[in-house]
Amino acid sequence: MRSSDWQKSSYSAANNECVEVRTVAGAVELRESDEGHLVLRTTPTALASLLHALKAGEFDHHA
Repeated sequence: MRSSDWQKSSYSAANNECVEVRTVAGAVELRESDEGHLVLRTTPTALASLLHALKAGEFDHHA
C-alpha cells in the first residue's frame, strides 16, 4: 500500500468539519479536518472491522 494524500469525506461538501483518511506505509490514518494535528493510525483490517460493526448497528445501544 503506497502513501496517499488526505481524502475528505464526500458527505462534508464545503464544510471544514469532516473526517479525512489516507494510507501511509501499510497503515490507514484518520483525522478531523479542523484538528489536523491529531491523527489516528490503524491497520486496514481493524478499520474494516470497525466500519462493519458500525454498519451492523453493534454500537447503537451504548450510551
